[in-house]
Amino acid sequence: ISVEKIQRGLEMTYCEEILLRDGRKCLLRNGEEKDGEAALECFKLAHEETDFLLSYCDEDHFTADDESKFLKEKTDSADEIEIVSEVDGKIAGMAGFEKVGSAFKVRQRATLGICIAREYWRLGIGSALVRACVQCAKKAGYKQLELDVVAENTAALRLYERAGFVEFGRNPRGFCSRLSGWQELIYMRLELD
Repeated sequence: ISVEKIQRGLEMTYCEEILLRDGRKCLLRNGEEKDGEAALECFKLAHEETDFLLSYCDEDHFTADDESKFLKEKTDSADEIEIVSEVDGKIAGMAGFEKVGSAFKVRQRATLGICIAREYWRLGIGSALVRACVQCAKKAGYKQLELDVVAENTAALRLYERAGFVEFGRNPRGFCSRLSGWQELIYMRLELD
């Protein structure tokens, strides 16, 4: 496994090649402006394939240009990032974090988000993406990384617990699913210092 992890200038950069459980190589790297169309396609696919994410595919009004701009902003940022996972030249999933806010009381906290297309589940991409985001959040100076997860999403819960996240609360009516009604959200956090 060839690994290169660097932060240079004002930009946060990440690049790592990992070996997946099925023997294929996966490149984790910053999402770039040129990835807009492919990243949007992966995002939409992931949102079609599970009922555990925040929104439905038909609620997303991002265009490929919008996604390109979003990725450029994250690439140019010193304290936020969007990492894509690339398998056989195709974006398989993405993860990133955003600051909670810039006010003094919350600027030490960031929120983590992740999505992976179903055909790439259980290959180790999720663990690698979370690990990469944790490393980058530490480099950016955050003290706490946070997320919420649907309680029935046991695979994601195990992933976050293995990464060191702990539960700090629940909302029994966190999401209202079109398919199953109310979904309980578990709030999790990881202390970074």
